[in-house]
Amino acid sequence: MNIYAIILAAGKGTRMKSLDQSHSKVSHPILGMSLVQYVLRALKPIQPTETFAIVGFGGEVTTQLVQDSAKVVWQHEQKGTGHAVQQVAPFLSGKEGTTIVLCGDTPLLTSQTLSSLLDEHIQNKHDLTVLTCIIDQPKGYGRIVRDKKGLVDRIVEQADATLEEQGIREVNTGVYVFNNRLLFEQLVHLSGNNKQGELYLTDVIKMFKNKGYHVGASILPDSREMLGINDRVQLSEATKIMKLRINRDLMLSGVTIEDPDNTYIGPEVVIGQDSVIRPGTRILGKTTLGKANVVGPETSIENTLIGDNNTIVKSQIVDCHIGNDNQIGPFTHLRGHCEIGNKTRVGNFVEMKNGHLYDGVKAAHLTYIGDCTIGENTNIGCGTITANYDGKHKYHTEIGKNVFVGSGSTLIAPITLADNSFVAAGSTLTTDVGEDDLAIARARQENKIGYAKVLKAKINSK
Repeated sequence: MNIYAIILAAGKGTRMKSLDQSHSKVSHPILGMSLVQYVLRALKPIQPTETFAIVGFGGEVTTQLVQDSAKVVWQHEQKGTGHAVQQVAPFLSGKEGTTIVLCGDTPLLTSQTLSSLLDEHIQNKHDLTVLTCIIDQPKGYGRIVRDKKGLVDRIVEQADATLEEQGIREVNTGVYVFNNRLLFEQLVHLSGNNKQGELYLTDVIKMFKNKGYHVGASILPDSREMLGINDRVQLSEATKIMKLRINRDLMLSGVTIEDPDNTYIGPEVVIGQDSVIRPGTRILGKTTLGKANVVGPETSIENTLIGDNNTIVKSQIVDCHIGNDNQIGPFTHLRGHCEIGNKTRVGNFVEMKNGHLYDGVKAAHLTYIGDCTIGENTNIGCGTITANYDGKHKYHTEIGKNVFVGSGSTLIAPITLADNSFVAAGSTLTTDVGEDDLAIARARQENKIGYAKVLKAKINSK
């Protein structure tokens, strides 16, 4: 059986109050992933035959987010949910199968909920199944009115509900499963005969009932999943729920998270058993941590591959590859595709950009390593700088194995320090250093006996 998915992602999101007019509502992120990508992620285990994303306001941004997982269909005029689904008619009209329609701003929906909804629809041989939820405070939601057989008779919006109907606690979540052929047969009959002049997808329910089709409901157990994001307050609420959901799953898999309320881990992050994540840590993007790592406190890691048994403290790491048994931080900044081998020490106030450190390298403190390769067991002294930029171009520094670079040295790229070479502290190097050579590049020290008193006298006389 063919299963089709239609994601409604064309809304403007006026209440998000974004200054960027290209910023679609569904492109707002939670823990590094956009709202609409969460919906696509929930759909993935269902393996839809085809998935369509309806884009409109901010459509270019939304397209970039969904185009690898869905066919993009434009709704150039914002004329309601029914009108949005009509845009898919050229692709799905007349086809046999089952179609699930859901909103792109509902990031908390789970794959389990969507699978259960589809199963109920198929097993009960419904032509339309509405995902509903029973809540204590239904004000503002469309109420589900059932007939004597327990099937859905209609959905009544808050403004149109009688006092009796307002007491109904079962509400519409905005997620539907349709017989695809029947859906598109009825969509052509939608009318904009309402105050907004829009075409509502909910009007199809009445059409199905008038035709004698079966309209059922599947009740969502957890009302939090139906939360749609319309403003920044709801975005914050959803972030908190998602954060705790992700952290709970990780803890149940064998990861220690010392303070789940103050730890932010993205949905695509993988962390191995016996790792410890300390408070104030953010791990986002496509990041993988191996086993028995200690990360944090106050550490930020994004799009990075990390091996086993590393200790990373109060550091920022983006787009890097880190091996095993390393000590990183505190106050280390690694960025721009750095590669760290095994058993290295990258320490306090060290910044590295596009650098490659082989096994056993030590850069303990107050150092900048940019566009640089450093061989095994080399020591980079305190305050060393690789001067890689001449104002227009970036240049590479190559440092071999077992090299000792003394404190306060400046290496002006492009430059090569061969294996086993030694750089005297305070040197500024502009030419290559050969294997086993000692490089000294500083003025000879001269002490003027008693002259400090003369200088102090001049200063004090001013």
